[in-house]
Amino acid sequence: MILGIDTSLGSAVAVIEPDGVVRSQVDSVDPRGHAEVIGTLIEQALAEASASPSQVTHVVAGMGPGPFTGLRVGIAAARAFAMGRGIPVLPVVSHDAVALELLLHEALTGGYEDGSLETFAVVTDARRREFAYTVYRGLDDDGLPVRVSEPALAPRDELEDVLAGAGARRRDAERIPAALLAIAGARALAARRVIGPADALYLRSPDVTLPSAPKRVVA
Repeated sequence: MILGIDTSLGSAVAVIEPDGVVRSQVDSVDPRGHAEVIGTLIEQALAEASASPSQVTHVVAGMGPGPFTGLRVGIAAARAFAMGRGIPVLPVVSHDAVALELLLHEALTGGYEDGSLETFAVVTDARRREFAYTVYRGLDDDGLPVRVSEPALAPRDELEDVLAGAGARRRDAERIPAALLAIAGARALAARRVIGPADALYLRSPDVTLPSAPKRVVA
């Protein structure tokens, strides 16, 4: 069993078999309550999959892009679960899950009208009048989305021009499908590839500042 966890938008957890069969998928659309729900979602996903923690052999972690506060909850949960079981964590760019879902849907429904491969951008709201986007074009020989560009931020008023310059059609995402995240991880595992970064893809630095130098204490 492979457990997929992502908190880059809402909170999403899934359990799949190595061949891609989805055993369960649960989520919460609350963009802020990640820490409050992630444990419950993991328990629920395992229960719906009729699986025990001992049956999980790999954990797939959505590495973003996402906000600092939310994204780190899912990554920490994935690492903690894996550490407790002594199993590997497979990092996956969260946008890859959306891209894989779109590409598989296109393949199943007949795809592109002119028979060509569409270049598209997965776009998520980064708030503060910015969007996160990643540009893709088709699937590679391992069945994984091909990234034309890595995740980046663009001001809301400039996004359309940025995507037009890349020749990419905009595809907005309001959720990260944890099952497709886990499937991407499973395909990468089968191909012996690492497709995600070791560190989180934070959209921007956390809203904290380093403290100033401590005041001198005079006796």
